[in-house]
Amino acid sequence: MDYEVFILARMREEYDRTGSTEAAVVEGIGRTGRLVTSAALILFLAFASLAAAPIIEVKIFATGLGLGILLDATVVRALLVPAMVALLGRWNWWLPAWAAALLRVPPAADGRHRAGPAGADEDHMVPHALPDRSPR
Repeated sequence: MDYEVFILARMREEYDRTGSTEAAVVEGIGRTGRLVTSAALILFLAFASLAAAPIIEVKIFATGLGLGILLDATVVRALLVPAMVALLGRWNWWLPAWAAALLRVPPAADGRHRAGPAGADEDHMVPHALPDRSPR
């Protein structure tokens, strides 16, 4: 969970800078991928060392946790999350006005709340089937 926050925060920073979700995904994974992979590898090795313990229950838990960490780092964080962010496009960054006020998020430069899709009317938001690929 903590490393997912790193990935998505970096994606958000890049989206704020460029306005492109695709560039945000590439930059977010590119900048945080090594950190997340290294942390997962360290945890996997720690649980692999516990799997060498003589107690069978410890071996079972350590093996399960180690495999779960590998699955999370490779499939979820490296494949599923970037794919969903790219698929959802600018809808990843939409935040209702009431939530922006509750979180005390400053308004965007165009007068809309931060994370609102450009040119969208907040009362009539309808998600698009494809991500926005228009140049900005």
